[in-house]
Amino acid sequence: MSSPIITLTTDYGTNDHLVGVLKGVILKIQPDAQIVDINHSVLPYDVLDGALSIGSAYRYFPGRTVHVVVVDPGVGTPRKPIIVAANNQYFVGPDNGVMSVIYARETDAIVRRVTAEHYFQRPISPTFHGRDIFAPVAAWLTKNWQLESFGETISDYAQFAVPKPKAQTGGLKGAILRVDRFGNLMTNFTLEDLPEPMRNPGAIQMTVAGKPVKQFVETFAQGAANEPVAVLGSSGYIEIACNKGDAARTLGATRGAEVLLKLS
Repeated sequence: MSSPIITLTTDYGTNDHLVGVLKGVILKIQPDAQIVDINHSVLPYDVLDGALSIGSAYRYFPGRTVHVVVVDPGVGTPRKPIIVAANNQYFVGPDNGVMSVIYARETDAIVRRVTAEHYFQRPISPTFHGRDIFAPVAAWLTKNWQLESFGETISDYAQFAVPKPKAQTGGLKGAILRVDRFGNLMTNFTLEDLPEPMRNPGAIQMTVAGKPVKQFVETFAQGAANEPVAVLGSSGYIEIACNKGDAARTLGATRGAEVLLKLS
């Protein structure tokens, strides 16, 4: 049997010992685990950013991958630890909406509240549930695959909808969801939000933070230097980019910036 895969998505960063400790806890329980880092640069405390990160990645992993997702501003509070089973994959983390993209995409999602505390590491720190609850639960899951032993299914789990563009006079109003390390701006527009004539490369009437974006292109390289262009990103959202440049800096835009698309 192949080694189990456990992925990590956190807002811990890599300047401290935190990520290494998660891996140590996992390997003590499941020495055969293959641990994959998805993202440790989720914006601190930003549950939406965490949801988008895991939502962009999980479908590219084999079945029975276990994803530890820890963006947990409520650590130590009564919010529940959960396991989500969906699309033959498993997600372990806090019940604070960080799994919302999974719920939206996978109609077969089953959520269990983890109440079997014998899977936890003792003592439990009120400030480090990633180490003491989520990492060990993920590791033990790959040892027995007995979901029912961790707790009962629940239906009252926390979830939110990723913001969608809204109609306004003459067009649509959306927002920037994320800014990546290249300065590319992920909008909340998908290809389906564009009218049929705009779904192919060509002219587009869009403003981001009040500044114009005039071209919809197929690749980053098709944009002129320092000219912001729209492109369909790999996560399925329209992104604003500059060829070998930084669209966020060029447009003076950050997460939450207004995106307007003119339809007429």
